[in-house]
Amino acid sequence: MGQFEDKTAVITGGSAGIGLATAARLAAEGAHVFITGRRKAELDAAVDIIGPAGATGVVGDISDPTDLDHLYDAVRTRGRGLDVVFANAASASFATLEQTTEQHFHQTFDVNVLGTLLTVQKALPLLNDGASVILNSSVRAGDGVVAFGTYAASKAAIRSYARTWANELKERNIRVNAISPGTIDTPGLDAVVGTGSTPVTKDQFAAGIPLDRIGRPDEVANVVAFLASEQSSFILGANLYIDGGETQI
Repeated sequence: MGQFEDKTAVITGGSAGIGLATAARLAAEGAHVFITGRRKAELDAAVDIIGPAGATGVVGDISDPTDLDHLYDAVRTRGRGLDVVFANAASASFATLEQTTEQHFHQTFDVNVLGTLLTVQKALPLLNDGASVILNSSVRAGDGVVAFGTYAASKAAIRSYARTWANELKERNIRVNAISPGTIDTPGLDAVVGTGSTPVTKDQFAAGIPLDRIGRPDEVANVVAFLASEQSSFILGANLYIDGGETQI
């Protein structure tokens, strides 16, 4: 019996990277995980990796309320409520203040902020007593890396939401917390490496981390699993850094 036996979880952005690693971890410990993604082929492949008995893929975009309704209709059909929500999906594109357009701003905030809001808001009727909600923020929410302004602002909003929602939902014994990953070896990082006016390699990213390496998706999944479990029962409104010490020492 795993610690998530008979539990139901939703993980947005679950077809790759941190989302997929977390879905696989929770499913391996007994949960049935509903994962979302915008591309059906990648989502189907993720379900195959996790195992169809432990996962259901629902194609959708978290910034589209109708897509989220389809997701939660599928959860409702299972008939066991919802025990874990990992609001993980996000959009990452980068521009300096001078380069930022209204389209860039709205694309980032519609997914990262509005999408996260809708993901959690629409889950509320399904959340069981004692459920855990985990929001994916970022170490970038607290610094000033060039060209990350809009992305960082969106992730700072996520951190703020974690505090407020933790306060608002505590009477239902629902715990809300955030995580702030640093540089993690994901497809999202692959898309950034070697691009821009001053291309950066993974080794250069690692050079700025006290542990001398970038992180793995499963290392983030371990922390999400902890926050989703009873092992973190006295943690509320917190933000756990998973960054190899990058922003801590």
